[in-house]
Amino acid sequence: MTLAPRFRQTAAALAASLALCACATTSETTGADGSAALDIPDVARGDISRSTMVDVTRTLSSDEFEGRMPGTVGEEKTVALLSERFAAAGLTPGNNGSWVQRVPLVEITGKDYAPLTVTGNGETMAFDFGSEWVGVTYREEANTSLSDSELVFVGYGVNAPERGWNDYEGIDMRGKTAVILVNDPDYNSPDMEGPFNGKAMTFYGRWTYKYEEAARQGAAGAIIIHDTAPASYGWNVVESSWSGAQAYAQRGENAPPLTVVNGWVQKDVATQILEAAGQDLADLTVRAQTQGFRPVPLGLTASTRFANDIRTFQSQNVIGVLPGRERPDEYVIHTAHWDHLGRCSPAPDGDDICNGAVDNATGTAALVALAEAHAKAGPPPRSLVFLAVTAEESGLLGAHYYAENPVFALAQTVGGINMDAFQVAGRSRDVTVVGPGKSQLDAFLDAALVSDGRVATPNPKPEAGYYYRSDHFAFAKRGVPMLYIDGGEDLVDGGRAAGAAVAADYTQNRYHGPKDEFDENWDWSGVMGDLQLYYRIGRALATSTSWPNWNPGDEFRGIRDEDCAASATGC
Repeated sequence: MTLAPRFRQTAAALAASLALCACATTSETTGADGSAALDIPDVARGDISRSTMVDVTRTLSSDEFEGRMPGTVGEEKTVALLSERFAAAGLTPGNNGSWVQRVPLVEITGKDYAPLTVTGNGETMAFDFGSEWVGVTYREEANTSLSDSELVFVGYGVNAPERGWNDYEGIDMRGKTAVILVNDPDYNSPDMEGPFNGKAMTFYGRWTYKYEEAARQGAAGAIIIHDTAPASYGWNVVESSWSGAQAYAQRGENAPPLTVVNGWVQKDVATQILEAAGQDLADLTVRAQTQGFRPVPLGLTASTRFANDIRTFQSQNVIGVLPGRERPDEYVIHTAHWDHLGRCSPAPDGDDICNGAVDNATGTAALVALAEAHAKAGPPPRSLVFLAVTAEESGLLGAHYYAENPVFALAQTVGGINMDAFQVAGRSRDVTVVGPGKSQLDAFLDAALVSDGRVATPNPKPEAGYYYRSDHFAFAKRGVPMLYIDGGEDLVDGGRAAGAAVAADYTQNRYHGPKDEFDENWDWSGVMGDLQLYYRIGRALATSTSWPNWNPGDEFRGIRDEDCAASATGC
């Protein structure tokens, strides 16, 4: 397979170095900014247990764990299992003698939904909850009511002064409802060039940002138009993810503003609404992709109402640590989220447990398997942290809470590896890098790939914004270099066509649904190969004397540099 130029050059340089100095125990590579060479030690293969991966994945995704929804009996069983397995692996409790870090959350479950009613120009349209629209509130109120709120089409809902872009320019959104396109303005570019990185999604394309910005603008409601291609998932994912109990971080004093309702509508519903306003969705979409776009009042109002059951509770991150033998106050972190959706929209056969076998019982099991392997090899110079976080499916809440309240100082955290949803489809010739070219951690990955005889492939769907959709993002936005890689798409058995088919089948038929279930016939060979990469990268970082940084110009570089300059003992 042909590598992207950056990967080809790095891999070639490392391969040449290894060939010329077979006796060397470390390799060195110059930083992307011309800084001093990175110390990248050679690492032997780890003794990683396949049975651990299988057993922990099977157990966590069993019906007994009820889909591992935070704040349920499923959480209790998950935390107990992980604490037990971390202890058996040889880790020590990571939070001042405790295996857990408590995360304060609130759970809001909407019920008794009225239709979403849109009125104007002598016409009234009513859309059914679930099949045509979904919505929630982030407000801790027993009853939610959106009444005759004026609809305004705001394009992609982006306000980015540094890019000269403001989709809210010239309008007062107080009391109004924003109608918003999914992704960001140049998502359909053929390459990575454009005001928002071309087809590679930025944080401005994420639904979390869109709701937050609508609230900052004073909007009463925010409704995103679902479209499968730019969203990178179907309506079934939206319906299952946005119905039932929703967990949020408890709000403290001086918290940011909130809308009354946040929701989604099917694309054909949006088309009907815009036609009633005398507008065309395709035409508005083209206009919204042009700098200088201005919001379009639709002359229609929206109304809906529903009740809410509210519960406050403490969820838990689970933390184990293998203390370093020489520099125990320097940390390399491994993250994976243990939670899933609990009970969700049932499948045709009535199954309503979203077991989350792939997403993310596999990644959680990987924390245990890697902890075992590193403990067997003995403590490296730096400490290794294994962090299973809660409420990823609700917006990376557990990871954000840890990053805001770190047990181990972020300036003393060298970097990290995130593991989210291993595809059990057999061995691959490559590994998919999500967010390539962002940090010097790529050099550690490249060295591990050379050792394993594999290659790196940039994410084939940069428009999906995967770098902003998993737990590593909570650390990255606070400056800690984080690596996120997925299983490869170039399968040994079937090549890229087979890999693409596996990914498409999972997204369409299992992702965030009741059929993401454990299968005794899974082929674990590819997973075990990927775990060797994670092991080598983590071990090399924990043995190295280097502090890898974000590459020059990266959005997170300035934050890391500032933290390092203020730290007397860390980076």
